[in-house]
Amino acid sequence: MSNKIEIRQTIKPFKKKIEIEGDKSLSIRWALLASQSIGKSTSINLLRSDDVLNTLNCLKKLGVKIYLFKNKCEIYGTGINGYKYKKNIVLNAGNSGTLARLIMGLLVHSKNNIKIIGDKSLSKRDFLRVTKPLEKFGAKFKTNFGKLPVVIKGTKNPIPVKYKENRGSAQCKSAVMLAALNTKGKTIIKAKKSRNHSELLFKHLGIPIKIINTKKYDLIKIYGKKKIKSFNYKIPSDISSAAFFIVLTALSKNSKLNIKNVNINPSRTGILKILKIMGVKILLKKIKNYKGEKTADIYIESSDSIKSIKCPSNLNSASIDEFLLIFLVAAKAKGVSYFKNLSELNQKESPRLKWGSKILNLMGIKTITTKDSIKIFGNPNLVINKKIIIKNFLKDHRVFMTSTIAALAFGGNWIIYDKDSIKTSFPSFLKIIRNIKNP
Repeated sequence: MSNKIEIRQTIKPFKKKIEIEGDKSLSIRWALLASQSIGKSTSINLLRSDDVLNTLNCLKKLGVKIYLFKNKCEIYGTGINGYKYKKNIVLNAGNSGTLARLIMGLLVHSKNNIKIIGDKSLSKRDFLRVTKPLEKFGAKFKTNFGKLPVVIKGTKNPIPVKYKENRGSAQCKSAVMLAALNTKGKTIIKAKKSRNHSELLFKHLGIPIKIINTKKYDLIKIYGKKKIKSFNYKIPSDISSAAFFIVLTALSKNSKLNIKNVNINPSRTGILKILKIMGVKILLKKIKNYKGEKTADIYIESSDSIKSIKCPSNLNSASIDEFLLIFLVAAKAKGVSYFKNLSELNQKESPRLKWGSKILNLMGIKTITTKDSIKIFGNPNLVINKKIIIKNFLKDHRVFMTSTIAALAFGGNWIIYDKDSIKTSFPSFLKIIRNIKNP
């Protein structure tokens, strides 16, 4: 069976209502914290992507009982530092940086060596950003020049630490937060603004945590060695997955879309703010609070006129996974758009800043890039009438899906390889595309 798709025409006008799979960040965090709780925790709408399934498989190797049903998942937690496993086990994180980095935090108390490995893409990413702060707790690490595989040997008595996270990485912050659960005492984290799913879950679970919010940093204090009660969670839809269809609708003619029950956590909705500045019609309805997270139905209409933007850097962390899509919108804007301080984009599954520029250049859009910025010279009348091939992108799921949206929105004859990459985060992506295309 071919692992590529070919798209030869733009999508026809549509008016649809869709539902998106569960939020990946919440799915992984629910599983990791459920494994540290006492008793049975149940989730509904758990994302069934490779990243989440790899999380469950790693927890099973650590002795956690997990039962996966058609519409729910049950995890029987072992309590903090309650994992029971064989010596010299290997945990395969696949493509998931979230899993690989966060689970290291839970293993700072491990008795035996544990090796963590990943796929080709994950093995190219920096892990010193996590191992260095976790070493402060007393754990020891062996890395492959700062990359995977990583071998961790925990300590009998993890000590609380003071840690400054200045990259705006929720993964680094969350790894230290999870490690803090194993300590007796108070861990203090001064973290640059980033996603706050971990903090909200800690609060919901009654884990002793204090947070002082400032304009640029959050000061987080965590008190360890507290029991976590089992908990149930109906996971809302993923805003990062919804973003593909938000942008497809914005770039399509005479189209409307309603996406139901999406997680609109403010630390994740930078794309909505950016697109509104650019003139995209977006409306939120049925806004609710669910166990600390905000959810809403999102309504989008196609946009006849898109404005260029000098993107405020303070929106970067809240839209870091959506910039490839935002670049597509900028390609159709009138004028020059400018995005800066985006070095974190190149710490993802592929060097995404480079790939964002490459896709636009193949489309006929001029860009000027540096190591952390991009200028995009928009063309409101852009129509593509040539062949474009997208391949060799380290199987980065977001490169594949962004290319698919570009093909449907702008036309041309696109051949896009590695369609299996969507299994990482959004297995039903092409199914939803077919649903939107069909009358």
